[in-house]
Amino acid sequence: MLKEIPLLKSETIDSFKNMDFADIAVNIISKFIGDLISGEKIQQIVNNALNFEVPIERISDNDYLCYLDRGPTCSFKDFGARMLARIMEHFLEIDNKNITILTATSGDTGGAVAQAFYKMSRIKVIVLFPKNEISDLQRKQMTTLGENITAFGINGKFDDCQKLVKTAFADKELRHKNLSSANSINFGRLIPQTLYYFWSYSRITTEKHEKVIFSVPSGNFGNLTGGLIAKKMGLPIMRFISAVNENNEFPTFLITEIYTKVEPSINCISNAMNVGHPSNLARIFDLYEGQIDEKGIIQKIPNMEDLRNDIISYSISDEGTKETIVKFYKKYDKIIEPHGAVGWAALQKYRNAYPKYNDVKSITFETANPSKFPEEIINLIDIVPEMPHSLKLIQDKPEFPNPKEINTYSDFKGFLLEEFQD
Repeated sequence: MLKEIPLLKSETIDSFKNMDFADIAVNIISKFIGDLISGEKIQQIVNNALNFEVPIERISDNDYLCYLDRGPTCSFKDFGARMLARIMEHFLEIDNKNITILTATSGDTGGAVAQAFYKMSRIKVIVLFPKNEISDLQRKQMTTLGENITAFGINGKFDDCQKLVKTAFADKELRHKNLSSANSINFGRLIPQTLYYFWSYSRITTEKHEKVIFSVPSGNFGNLTGGLIAKKMGLPIMRFISAVNENNEFPTFLITEIYTKVEPSINCISNAMNVGHPSNLARIFDLYEGQIDEKGIIQKIPNMEDLRNDIISYSISDEGTKETIVKFYKKYDKIIEPHGAVGWAALQKYRNAYPKYNDVKSITFETANPSKFPEEIINLIDIVPEMPHSLKLIQDKPEFPNPKEINTYSDFKGFLLEEFQD
C-alpha cells in the first residue's frame, strides 16, 4: 500500500476535460512513478497498453454507463493487466532478470493477464481458475495461448485458487523462483484502475468541483480501491456504491461491524465477482485507519463513520441480476451483462433510498462484454449478443490441457519446483 497518495490540484482535474484518455493517464501515472520512468517512456507504455476506446453513454436523466470492455479481452481487467505487463517488462529489461507470475482468477483477470503478458520473453505466467465457474470464452482466453502461459483449472472456488497463490508467495522454499503477482494483490494493477474514474468524471460534469456517484461492481475490490485512491487524489466523489452479488460479506460488515467470510463463495452468474474474502479489503481498511488480516480477522476496526459516508454497499441476488438484464433491455433497448447489471441494480436501490440526491450524476461501470455470457443473455432476452473480433479469434483454437492435476498446495508447489523450470 502507498505510504502517501499524491494530491492533484482542482485546476489539474478541471483541465482533464480538454485531454484525451492517454494524456489523462500519463498525467496521473507520472504522479505515482515520478522519475523512475521517463515521461517519454510512460507515454509510449500508455499508448501501447491503453489503445482502445472507453465510451461513456447517458442512459437516463443523470445516470451514465462507462464501458470498460473495449480492450482485447473485453474486460475492465485489461487496464491494469496491460499497463502492469509493460511496466514490468521495462524494469526486467533494465535489471536483466526473469520472473514467474502467479495469478488467481474468478473469470476475467486470468484472460486479461494471460493476453497482456503473452510472448514476453522474460516473464512466465501461471493462471489458476475454478474450472466449473467460468464461461467457455473466459476459459479459452487463458487455455488457447501456450508459449509462456500455463493455465490450470482447479476443482474449487476462486478463493481456493487465491489461497494457493498467496501460500506460494509466503513459501521460503520458492523464493529462488522470483515469483510475482498480476492479481490486484500487486499494487501496480490498481494505479491504472484510477484512470477511468478521472476520465468518466471529466466527460459528464459541467460544474467545477461537481460531485458524482460511482456504482462499482465489486468482487476482489480492486476496482473500488482504485476509485477510493482517485478520491484521495482529489476527485470530487460524493459516494461509492459497492455493488456485490450474493457474496455479501462487505455490505453485512458495513451494517453490523462484524466481518465474516463467505466460505465457500457463492457461485453467481456475475462470476468474476464470486469472491468470499476480497484481497483488497485489507487496503480499504488501511485507507480508513483499520487493519484486517489474511484470515479475515479484524485487528483494528476502521473509522466506520468515514467508511459509511464514502461507501454504501448492496448485495444483488442472481434473480435480481436477471431481472435487471431483462428490464434494462426492455426499457433502453440495450444489453447489459451480469456484472454491469449488478452495478445498475444497486444504483436503483440507492436512487430509491436517497431521492434527495437524484440531481447528482452517477456513473455505473459495465465491466465485461455481454458476449462472454451468451447463455444467460439468450435465455433472458432471446438475443445472441454480438461477439467482438478478439473473441471470435479464439472460439475454435485448440486448448492446452492442465499439465498436471492440482488438488492441494503440495501439488502446486511440486509443479513449481520440479516441472516449471526457470
